[in-house]
Amino acid sequence: MTSQSETPAQPGPAFGLWYDFRNPDPQRSFGSFYSEVLDQIGWAEQKGLDSVWLTEHHFCDDGYSPSPFVLGSAIAQRTSRMRIGTNLIVSPLHDPVRLAEDSATLSLLSGGRFDLGVGQGYWVREFEAFGKKITQRPSLLEEGIEVIRRAWSGSAEPHEGKRYRLPALPVTPVPESTPQLLVGAMADPAIERAARIGDGFLSTQNAHHRSYLDALERLGRPVADARIYAGQWAIVAEDPEKVWSQIGQHALYQLNEYISWGAFGPPESTPRFTDPAQIIEAGAYQLMDAEAAITHYSEMLRTTPQIRDVHFWAMLPGEPVDSGSERIAYLADKVVPALRERVRAGS
Repeated sequence: MTSQSETPAQPGPAFGLWYDFRNPDPQRSFGSFYSEVLDQIGWAEQKGLDSVWLTEHHFCDDGYSPSPFVLGSAIAQRTSRMRIGTNLIVSPLHDPVRLAEDSATLSLLSGGRFDLGVGQGYWVREFEAFGKKITQRPSLLEEGIEVIRRAWSGSAEPHEGKRYRLPALPVTPVPESTPQLLVGAMADPAIERAARIGDGFLSTQNAHHRSYLDALERLGRPVADARIYAGQWAIVAEDPEKVWSQIGQHALYQLNEYISWGAFGPPESTPRFTDPAQIIEAGAYQLMDAEAAITHYSEMLRTTPQIRDVHFWAMLPGEPVDSGSERIAYLADKVVPALRERVRAGS
């Protein structure tokens, strides 16, 4: 890998939660929503979950989290063990020095529990609003990562690049425990780039694990040491079909918003989902009870031991926090202990 970053050794993969802090319900204040979710995260740590992942977008009517570092700092104060990561920051929208500074600060506040996950982004509206050219996103991402690594090292050397120019000044403070720099991608060229420049890979819906490992192999990097952080689109519950009947409309909203932004291809030519049943038929979300989840994820972890973390959406946009908490409790009580046991047993 390309960084000096190291994470503490752990007996097996981590299991965690994914948050976007979207609140499309006009009757629910953001202040109370944030407070409820932070309480939920502290409780989830007590239930034995290992990680929290935060994502980012801007200019969304539902308040999709624009400030993951602020939220991460609040989470760091509510927790003592959970790792905190971003999956992901749209790094071409940001000054990389500020990303380095915010990441270092959050790493220090959390006792080294923070990892920075970035990606190149896709939403034209965001790039235009921030005065960035979306056609330059690959070079903005790649050179931005170079600048971040330089900043974390404490180097005072000047930087003269294609997209960024920095004077001979150190960026302080430097992190005492260097965060991992993880890169998310879905298209083949972006996956190749992630394999070349990242400390690990942020995956979506488990579709690109093999592509990432193949890219590492082509680059001559040790595949056995690869790190994959796998974001799940799955509803795990005792009666998942019943739960889906209650929350499927929230998933419909979530996915159609992503489609309209261009997450899965040109929005003008990517069809929207028309009802929640169509989402399941297409495999965009999976429904599983504990037995199915244990079978599915133990097999995934057996065949791809490079997976270091498996994390699930804690709740869907607009879903009541208590509803998400019911699934978190089920995951923590009925699924994660059995998965850990199977991983330890090597089955």
